[in-house]
Amino acid sequence: MEMIINGEYVESVSGERTNIINPATGEVIDSVPTGIVEDVKSAVDHSSKAQEQWSETGTRERSRLFFSIADEVRQKTDELSLLLTTEQGKPLPESKNEILGFANVFEYYAGLSSALRGEYIDLPGYGSAFTNYEPVGICGAIIPWNMPAIIMSWKVAPALLAGNSIILKPATTTPLTAIMLTKIIHKAGLPAGVLNVVTGPGGTTGEEIIKNSLIRKVSFTGSVKTGRRVAFLAGQSIKKLTLELGGSDPMIVCHDADLENAAAAAVMYRFYNCGQVCSAVKRLYVEKSIYSRFMELLIEKTKAIKVGNGLEKDTAMGPLNNKEQRDEVLRQINDSSDSKEFSIITGGSVPKDRHLENGYFLEPTVISGTDIDSPLLSEEVFGPVLPVMSVENLESAVIEANRTKYGLGASVWTKDIGNAGKAAREIKAGMIWINQHLAAPPEVPFGGVKSSGIGRENGVRALLEFLDEKTLIIRE
Repeated sequence: MEMIINGEYVESVSGERTNIINPATGEVIDSVPTGIVEDVKSAVDHSSKAQEQWSETGTRERSRLFFSIADEVRQKTDELSLLLTTEQGKPLPESKNEILGFANVFEYYAGLSSALRGEYIDLPGYGSAFTNYEPVGICGAIIPWNMPAIIMSWKVAPALLAGNSIILKPATTTPLTAIMLTKIIHKAGLPAGVLNVVTGPGGTTGEEIIKNSLIRKVSFTGSVKTGRRVAFLAGQSIKKLTLELGGSDPMIVCHDADLENAAAAAVMYRFYNCGQVCSAVKRLYVEKSIYSRFMELLIEKTKAIKVGNGLEKDTAMGPLNNKEQRDEVLRQINDSSDSKEFSIITGGSVPKDRHLENGYFLEPTVISGTDIDSPLLSEEVFGPVLPVMSVENLESAVIEANRTKYGLGASVWTKDIGNAGKAAREIKAGMIWINQHLAAPPEVPFGGVKSSGIGRENGVRALLEFLDEKTLIIRE
């Protein structure tokens, strides 16, 4: 595939290409241009011209286009799901869910077209004031490899609805689905140059998107380390910024919880997408009185997970997306093993099945006795590893839940509304779920506190972050 600039499929000025690997087989499935700074600058030039015209279209016209985009994506769900699984690794049902989620987001923002309204303020002694929203201009979006379709929609849909143009840089290992979705968006009628896709390394194309002074808003999803770099570079030109930097979400199971449902949820919401979800369950705290029974259920359900190629219909968990990430997760397990109580209850190794030997697979892993300062609790673990801790009560669980630099999400499992309210008030996180986890429909603001980032995606709030507010004060 090629990158897309001004509606045309082009090679990079560098003349080089990067291979895309199927993480389940290690085979090369395609290649894309290895973009450089000049490619981003070309996209910026075309975006500037296109944005002026796009901003003059009415919001209803943009809304109609969004419905067409969603319809086109739904018609190609099977094709897109196959491509997503092949380049990312997740099972086909998960890919299908993500592609349909992309369509849902565009439909949601289509329905928000009438929300772009200012307000009137009566000011006795001064006159009247009116506020209005205007497009930021050219935006940049940098997305990760774990959920490339849905995160693309979170950034592209509100940016376009607000009247901006946008330059998208997909992850180096998963650019194909983003390119195909962009082709569909253009086919639906988006004018050339309004959405451009530049492929290439983060250190070149990504940094140019962040540094370029003509790009006035950047939305980035990735690691805390890279997020700090993004914030520093974006600050040089004082541009608007949204950072979603991952998390280490705690799940608290109280003594009165439905243990069967809670155990099933812990398995689903930890090992979904091979654990490569920002708001997945990453730390599990279980009250002491139910710990033994809960662990029996948890281990039974974890061992039942079928690991394999995501294209096979009975696969419940695919590989990690790349070898470097698998090596990192294995390092985190090894570096946490110094504790005297440390125990790998199940998993913890690369599968020995010869059919999986060329992929980046790792067994679903449950660990107990983890030290509070170990990497499994102090770092974000982006893979299929679940550390489980026994706690005396809810109060102890909340203290441990807050013992992290992250603050994306958390969940509490209980039948007591008082306990649910207490936890919701005291846990430091941007999102709290009660008796569920991970759900993030497009209506709901998504984002965290502390090192999990700044700003919100989804909902009306995300739309406003792609707009500038202007105030007019009139003396009568």
